[in-house]
Amino acid sequence: MVNYLATVAAVLVVVLFGVALYALSVGRYTAAGVSFFSASLVIYFRESRLV
Repeated sequence: MVNYLATVAAVLVVVLFGVALYALSVGRYTAAGVSFFSASLVIYFRESRLV
């Protein structure tokens, strides 16, 4: 059975990494840092609570 919340969390991580890479490419380092940090929190939450 598919765990939909874990799948949504994984998709959110991919989106956050994309936002972070875009922010890095245009020079918005604070936004990139926040996006990378948010992605790491989502990964932690997914692995510790959802899987």
